[in-house]
Amino acid sequence: MDKSYFNVQIEFDGKKVDSIIQSTITNHGKGYVCSIESNNLTVANKNPAFLAVVNGAMVNLCDGSMLAKILGVIHGKPFQSNIGADLFIKYVNMGRYKQYFLGNTRPVLDGLRENLSKIDPAIASMSFEELPFRKVEEFDYKGIATKINSEKPDIIWVSLGAPKQEFFMARLLPYLDQGIMFGFGAIFNFNAGIGQVKRAPGWMLKLNMEWLYRAFEEPRKNIPRYWGFIKLLPGLIISEISNR
Repeated sequence: MDKSYFNVQIEFDGKKVDSIIQSTITNHGKGYVCSIESNNLTVANKNPAFLAVVNGAMVNLCDGSMLAKILGVIHGKPFQSNIGADLFIKYVNMGRYKQYFLGNTRPVLDGLRENLSKIDPAIASMSFEELPFRKVEEFDYKGIATKINSEKPDIIWVSLGAPKQEFFMARLLPYLDQGIMFGFGAIFNFNAGIGQVKRAPGWMLKLNMEWLYRAFEEPRKNIPRYWGFIKLLPGLIISEISNR
């Protein structure tokens, strides 16, 4: 894992991220990957238990272009974000890994299976499993892992929303025999082709304005999250500069 930024361990080198992931798969290892953006960063700096979870990941991605720019200015380096939605599609396009899709709703999972199978026909026969709606400490982790272990997936995509999915992955990990879990939240929705949650249009992605699109797409959810990050940011910047 790379060094800590804003108290969270983040790896900015995309090639190193891929190397860690592919080496773990090759060796039939296990672990989980977290996507670090403004909300996860805010929660991590307010909740010590969540901070321990994200810093216990095998690797964390910087899933926020503005976050990468802010840290790049502080450290005088050209930091690049590594967007989870792009990594998801990249690994689906590879067509070489057995995958398991866990969480979200049945309509989203069905739409996701249909669309991803157009990219890799083998995905049609892979597992797309709902989870019951309950508190993170109430899941039957042993039972969930038993189902997953019977299929021996290389990759397990988890869609429960942050920070729930990160706590879920940390609790499920001890019961798994192998596989890398990715907690990428809305990515199932982005690729299912149904519902109101969509990814930003291409021109906004090029301008690093996906955060703005998400704010207008789900204002009740995302605007309070952004405001929480903005309030926390000055203190984080001062601390980061002091610790350079």
